[in-house]
Amino acid sequence: MQRKGSLTNRIPVLRAEMRWSQQELANRVGVSRQTIASLEANKYNPSLILAFEIAKHFNKDIYEVFEYDFVEESKE
Repeated sequence: MQRKGSLTNRIPVLRAEMRWSQQELANRVGVSRQTIASLEANKYNPSLILAFEIAKHFNKDIYEVFEYDFVEESKE
């Protein structure tokens, strides 16, 4: 069996709570708006540094923003 994981996040929810646009969050963490859009769509995995920066700006622990789930894949 092989383990594979997927990373999801709560960025859209947290942004809405703060009433921030994608551009505002992007400016705060020093990335493009397109990067934030890709993160929110789970099309891009952030670097560890970026993940911590995002969590810091929301005043959250990184585990409150990002979740990594393992999926077991069977080899038959």
